[in-house]
Amino acid sequence: MLLTNGKVFNGTNIIEGIRVRLANGQVAETGAAMEPAPGEDVVDLGGDYLLPGFVDVHIHAYRGQDTMAGEDAVRGMSRGLYDMGVVAFCPTTMSAGDEDTRASVRGIRAVMARPEERGSRVLGAHLEAPFLQESKAGAQLKEYFRDPDIQWLDRMTDGDWACVKLITMAPERDGSEEFIRRVSEKGIHVSIGHTAADAETVHRAADWGADHVTHTFNAQSPLHHRKPGVPGAALTDDRLRCELICDGVHLHRDVVRLAVCCKGAEKAVAITDAMEAAGLPEGTYSLGGQQVTVVGRECRLADGTIAGSVLTMPLALENLIHLFGIEPETACAMCTSSPAASIGENILGRMLPGSPVPLTRWSPDWRWKGIIG
Repeated sequence: MLLTNGKVFNGTNIIEGIRVRLANGQVAETGAAMEPAPGEDVVDLGGDYLLPGFVDVHIHAYRGQDTMAGEDAVRGMSRGLYDMGVVAFCPTTMSAGDEDTRASVRGIRAVMARPEERGSRVLGAHLEAPFLQESKAGAQLKEYFRDPDIQWLDRMTDGDWACVKLITMAPERDGSEEFIRRVSEKGIHVSIGHTAADAETVHRAADWGADHVTHTFNAQSPLHHRKPGVPGAALTDDRLRCELICDGVHLHRDVVRLAVCCKGAEKAVAITDAMEAAGLPEGTYSLGGQQVTVVGRECRLADGTIAGSVLTMPLALENLIHLFGIEPETACAMCTSSPAASIGENILGRMLPGSPVPLTRWSPDWRWKGIIG
């Protein structure tokens, strides 16, 4: 298939006059002078924008399928997210008992080993628990929190650390330095989150190997002009990439703009933090064993605590451009190449030979038109 007459985002810039050839489920070639091969399908994009598939490194569930439910649910997420233009994702866990966590990780590993034929690629688990701070629990069940423990990680992964891409943790907990150094050396990315750490502790965590901040500004010590907390350190430390939930609920417009001004397109990472109600009507749902009421864009526990989101990646991109006023090239990077790079993936989120489908198509006024591939 040859895609013509589109404005192509290559992972960094939007380029006109570029054609894209798809073959065998991936980008085969890009260039300005390509002609159709005999019998090749040609799609005229009519001036629409063409983007690489989205990458979501923090998503708990989608359309009733929750990571914690195991393999079948992760497969359901993979199939559903593909249709929303997500080329790859990190199924994200919640705090739970050891057996439930181990079963969830085994499910993730099974889908990695035998991917869905038409599904979003599973990159590895994002363990958002249990090394969290009780005072910043958010919607996580604090009774399962514990200090960082290499032996625990061994048990949860059956010794196969390669099935874990990202671990969220509070770096003020005992044993954090040794844990962060050990897992970082093995290629697992450590994200600072659900933490009461001060700015100095955040910078030390980056010294130890942490390179990521979980849903920046949410469930962490606040930004204050004399005590900059996690956000102050995160926005000024070039070693740290910052997740942002751009649903219009978790973050004020000015806060999103502040983060993007500080981190730039390369280190501001759009995520959904979606729970099982994403893609479904308003109502009562579950997240991590707790009841969540969904009204409009808001997901809340009975006490009013925000509990994940119903955001999708297409809506995140539209919000960044239309709600938050972020320049389109920056917004595109935040949803594609930046999250991919944040966990060491350099082909995903870019329009390169070998980059897999789906691609996404957008109108000239930046409205979602669906997937290609």
